[in-house]
Amino acid sequence: MLRFPPPAAAGDATPARPPAVADQPEVRRNRGREMWYLCVFYHRLLDYRRPEVESLAELFGGPGAGDAVEWRLLENHHADSPFHLVRLPGDERLAAQIANRSLLVKGIYELWGHGATYDELEKAIREYPEERKLPYLAPESSFKIIVDSFGKVISFEEQNEIIKGFTYIPFEGRVNLKKPDHKFFVLETDDYGSQNGLPPVAQKTVFFGREVGAADRHLLPTYQLKSRKYIGPTAMDCEMAFLMANQGLARPGKLVYDPFVGTGSILVAAAHFGAMTMGADIDIRVVRDGHGPDCNIWSNFEQYKLPEPLCVLRADNSLPPWRPGLKEIFDAIICDPPYGVRAGGRKSGGRKLLKGIIPPYTVPDEKRESHIPSTAPYSLAECVHDLLHLAARMLVIGGRLVFFYPVLREDDVADVAKFPEHPCFKLVASCEQILSVRYSRVLLTMVKVEPYTEEIEKMGEERHQEFRENHQKWMEGNLHSAVFSPAEQDGKPKFDKDSKPKYRGKYV
Repeated sequence: MLRFPPPAAAGDATPARPPAVADQPEVRRNRGREMWYLCVFYHRLLDYRRPEVESLAELFGGPGAGDAVEWRLLENHHADSPFHLVRLPGDERLAAQIANRSLLVKGIYELWGHGATYDELEKAIREYPEERKLPYLAPESSFKIIVDSFGKVISFEEQNEIIKGFTYIPFEGRVNLKKPDHKFFVLETDDYGSQNGLPPVAQKTVFFGREVGAADRHLLPTYQLKSRKYIGPTAMDCEMAFLMANQGLARPGKLVYDPFVGTGSILVAAAHFGAMTMGADIDIRVVRDGHGPDCNIWSNFEQYKLPEPLCVLRADNSLPPWRPGLKEIFDAIICDPPYGVRAGGRKSGGRKLLKGIIPPYTVPDEKRESHIPSTAPYSLAECVHDLLHLAARMLVIGGRLVFFYPVLREDDVADVAKFPEHPCFKLVASCEQILSVRYSRVLLTMVKVEPYTEEIEKMGEERHQEFRENHQKWMEGNLHSAVFSPAEQDGKPKFDKDSKPKYRGKYV
């Protein structure tokens, strides 16, 4: 059962009929830290759901707000269920801001009651404190009741019957189906059986609550890749790019950098949230030429009428272009490093140059404009080390490093011990996205907690060497062969296809 703060004392000056606008001091007082909200998620990217809410709480609630978020599972609900109880370190405005910006939150609701049957629901609603219900039932306000479900379909006729059953709630306002002042939701889930491809449900549950905030449903259709002017073979999916921007706390006044910018998908998401952006890529053909003067990285920003990046550099992650004294200028570094499955990493210098077979050369002035520098393979171990070194030096204290990291799924775990470390950073979130039965990628979110010094640099080198030797033997370029190796060893399957729950026929 949910616990709520005690009602106001008898001596409090509370009007008999509060106004429709629920911003009175006593109402705000009731929506404090003791409020547990019903957070309903979309059924996708299950590992990403709670970390995104915690990051957005940090973004809108200030430092430490993300750590103060509390979660609780409802009784008889599976951990993969979309229904979770959350307590936020702020008032209702924080809940609305989180819901409106989130990609995976369908809605956040003030839960008036829930039960296994509609009779139990009625009892719970009647027991809900009157001082919390009355501001939204006033004659001056308009309302709308919406019936929704998970794992089942409710016909239009059944929805009407359900709505008519709430006559015991004393609504005095008028019904407005287009732009109501308050939206009330009836959410129902049922025991749909084990063959439905959804998380198991122990028993039927019906929720009733007032909508505090809801997701922006127009965001993903607007930015979907199939309608974007300039994309490449490894362009980041728009939903994932926006999730990464949320993990990086992108907002106006912040500077976001992507050292593997490619076609700019991540910077587009950061720019949408108002952040200033910069990018770099080793392939000058991508950042300068694109597919022509009207189809390049700048075209994507022009298409969505977003502020263009401050600059896009042709630069090498192993040889950053920053002058020696420059540091702590970026608020977030968000990227998808190349890890050798769909596209391998490259660094400056051909094989012969790196081996010392030929000396360094100078490009003649007449060939500088059309010259394409030679490159050599860039292992994942080197790439991650250079990325951590760059972030430790260039991020401000409290800045975030958000990047994807590949993991082989032989043990069916994304063990924290397998992730790279740096003394400047604290790991705050790791979210696995399964790409196949053989490997997955984990979105790592790190916060810079220590300033960058020479001593820290030495400690970082030591941790890198230890990690390289003890944890990831495949980091030297063997990930591709591990992913595409034969599926059987000694006549037995190397990977168990049922080692991870599957919903709707695909991993989520």
